[in-house]
Amino acid sequence: MLGLYLGDGHLVTTARVPVLRIICSNSWPNLIDACEQAMKAVLAGAVQRVQKQGCVGVQSYGTHWPCLLPQHGPGKKHERPIVLAGWQREIVAAHPGDFARGLFHSDGCRVGNRVTVRGREYVYPRYLFTNESADIIDLCRWALDLLGVAWRMNRRNSLSVARREAVATLDRHVGPKS
Repeated sequence: MLGLYLGDGHLVTTARVPVLRIICSNSWPNLIDACEQAMKAVLAGAVQRVQKQGCVGVQSYGTHWPCLLPQHGPGKKHERPIVLAGWQREIVAAHPGDFARGLFHSDGCRVGNRVTVRGREYVYPRYLFTNESADIIDLCRWALDLLGVAWRMNRRNSLSVARREAVATLDRHVGPKS
């Protein structure tokens, strides 16, 4: 849930009761279900789905969401520091694959990368993760390092996982969006 929140979520604290919202594409119904289950497992007694054009807002009201997500604050995530609390770092260190799954399912993808070498075309699987927040990119790199996954920065705001064994490891931890 933390990875999904850092990618496609926000916390509204101006309401009478804080509300956590994570926006999920209609294209991935199992991801919507997983998001709802994660919210319920962490804190939520009830979770609502608000249908929007092309996506669903999975949301839950709770007075303790700000305690569990101290990264919240005014403005865009890439314009403010994103730092995990010590207890969050311990959880991510113990479960880096779950954290990576949330990040990649929100701001990442698995693609077939096409290359041509000496006139022959090859296609191989590759994961990409893109985020405008340097802090969130650093958290993704840290989780990948904990998993022993080789990665490289292919742009200032994007990292790539392309080595066969690294992709296989991510396949085990992240799996396909569905």
